[in-house]
Amino acid sequence: MIIDFHTHSFPPKLAASTLKKLSAASHTLPFTDGTPEGLLASMDSAGVDLSVVLPVATAPRQVEHINDASAAINESAPEKPGCAGLFSFGCMHPDFEGWHRELARVKHLGLKGIKLHPVYQGVDFDDPRTLRILDRAGELGLIVVTHAGLDVGFPGVSRCSPEMVRNAVGRVGPVKLILAHMGGWRSWDRVLELLAGLPVYIDTSFSTGRMTPADSHYSEDELQLLDSSGFMALVRAFGPERVLFGSDSPWSSQKDSLDWLREQPLNPRELEDILGNNGKNLLQI
Repeated sequence: MIIDFHTHSFPPKLAASTLKKLSAASHTLPFTDGTPEGLLASMDSAGVDLSVVLPVATAPRQVEHINDASAAINESAPEKPGCAGLFSFGCMHPDFEGWHRELARVKHLGLKGIKLHPVYQGVDFDDPRTLRILDRAGELGLIVVTHAGLDVGFPGVSRCSPEMVRNAVGRVGPVKLILAHMGGWRSWDRVLELLAGLPVYIDTSFSTGRMTPADSHYSEDELQLLDSSGFMALVRAFGPERVLFGSDSPWSSQKDSLDWLREQPLNPRELEDILGNNGKNLLQI
């Protein structure tokens, strides 16, 4: 079973305008039309069985609506997670006043976890507003996926640095924490130095091979992401049992991401764990 633990989709009425805005900010091309149907078509082409959709609340007022919509996606799915299709997480914004109550509601709605995006939300990962969310999520058994490192659409802005992650993990109770983008986008040397050995997971999203540019904004060096040696160094440091396959669709091709991973010097069990077993264990399916 192949699980893509890091994908995005948008309501059909908003997908085109959202992708246009994000593509312009990041100077990169999307690989789908951003709709759930587009993601399902990508999964069919790539051979992905289950995609975890990670919604982001960029303003506190969006939180409850997004969580309701996420629950509706899961309720309308023909199968429960563990079979096929899309499964959405919920969201939380650090400035949402009813965060404590809403996290309990996320759990009640059957959402397995939440997505945080410190850059989009304008709150550092080790800010007390974020720490209280991590602590409460841990109490409820919710998974927390966070954008980590720099962001392609916000050059130079770091609100989830390896230093912040290390500080946060040391200050909260146990929590199932996934650091997207191999622990910290474009911060991989410091990820190795500061985060290896911590009880966290990392995902492979938007971190391997090359970015796909929309224009001539980037130099050739800037387009390069992790090469094989850099990727394997992180896998060995964290352990393959703490690495999850993620594509960041629509911003990377699910098929190309899978093809790249299959070319790495991983043994069959390690590859199987990264592509699906670790995700199954986290989702308890």
